[in-house]
Amino acid sequence: MAMSRRGALKASLLGGVGAAAVTAFPTSVWADPVPGAPSVRTPAEALRLLKEGNRRWRRYASSHPNEGRGRREEMVGGQNPFAVVLGCADSRVPPELVFDRGLGDLFTIRSAGQVLDGSVLGSIAYAVEHLSTPLIVVMGHQSCGAVDAAVEAHRTGELPHGHVGGLVAEILEVVESTPDDGEDFLDDCVRANARHIADLLREDDEIGGSVAEGRVQIVAARYGLEDSRVSWL
Repeated sequence: MAMSRRGALKASLLGGVGAAAVTAFPTSVWADPVPGAPSVRTPAEALRLLKEGNRRWRRYASSHPNEGRGRREEMVGGQNPFAVVLGCADSRVPPELVFDRGLGDLFTIRSAGQVLDGSVLGSIAYAVEHLSTPLIVVMGHQSCGAVDAAVEAHRTGELPHGHVGGLVAEILEVVESTPDDGEDFLDDCVRANARHIADLLREDDEIGGSVAEGRVQIVAARYGLEDSRVSWL
């Protein structure tokens, strides 16, 4: 009997594939040049791996870890990501590339402007509660279109129509509370938005409990398109 779409989604989240056979791989595959991180248990360890990966990325020296045959076969049995990255949907900011990580390393969630909704919160809670992921990164980025649209709405008093307007409205509060007295108001708002979302996650009834217990750390970050650097806010 064919698996329902809901059943397939559940199986994917749980990391299992039922009775599916493991696909054979050719022998000429990349070896994993950087060790995986299945034993990472602390936020500090996870953050260190992300910083090291971004350093390789911005130096054009990416190692492309955990893409080889062994890692693919290992991932058939389940997942154990060491960090959640809530990033923007912008195609220029893929977390696995920005942090030079591979299969099973990052639990990635992306929405324009990192805006929270029920599905985003549920995804983060799943990683924290069921996968014991110790680090959550909220990563905004330079020249974010969603934040830029909120800045425009702030200045004109007009929201875009439809779904985009609803998205912009979620960011507008942050823009309106950010002082417009710097050299780059848009970038100030990008940073403020990442910090604001990180604060909301810390205050969340489910996710915040793990933070209070010291099992999870939440950090805000900003990615620069010009220099490929992740700045920790």
